[in-house]
Amino acid sequence: MKTSTTERPSGRRWLKRGLVALVAFPIGAFVAVSLVVGSGVRAASDAALQAHAGDQIAALMKFVETQTHSLQERNRAIWALGQLGDSRALPLLERHFTGGPCDHERALCQRELAKALEKCRGATNLTAFVWRHGSLRPRATHSSGDAPGNADLDE
Repeated sequence: MKTSTTERPSGRRWLKRGLVALVAFPIGAFVAVSLVVGSGVRAASDAALQAHAGDQIAALMKFVETQTHSLQERNRAIWALGQLGDSRALPLLERHFTGGPCDHERALCQRELAKALEKCRGATNLTAFVWRHGSLRPRATHSSGDAPGNADLDE
């Protein structure tokens, strides 16, 4: 009779593998979500910087104020401002926040404004710890004619 020379992993070995998977999967998912958020912030910022002069925050704020941009685009800029968490956006966000129900056909999203206000007032943004570094970190400006302190951070 032929016997197998390969041994089956013991119960302890399976337990270790299971624990590693239980830890690795949520961490990997968190990093993946964080990178998607960072990519979205970069895309919204790039659109704002192409349309308006200034640094990233100023361009996003101008983008929100410009009625020629669609409500969907302006809501995305509000989301990006919230993700960036810069307090310079507070007066703009407060001006548009009514606290009423959302009417996405006619007005800026009140829920998105509320979330952006919270983050700009200092709430913790866990995903930002991942995407604010490296190639997804925010850009200062796209304009070469801006003030010397506003050079592109990616250079």
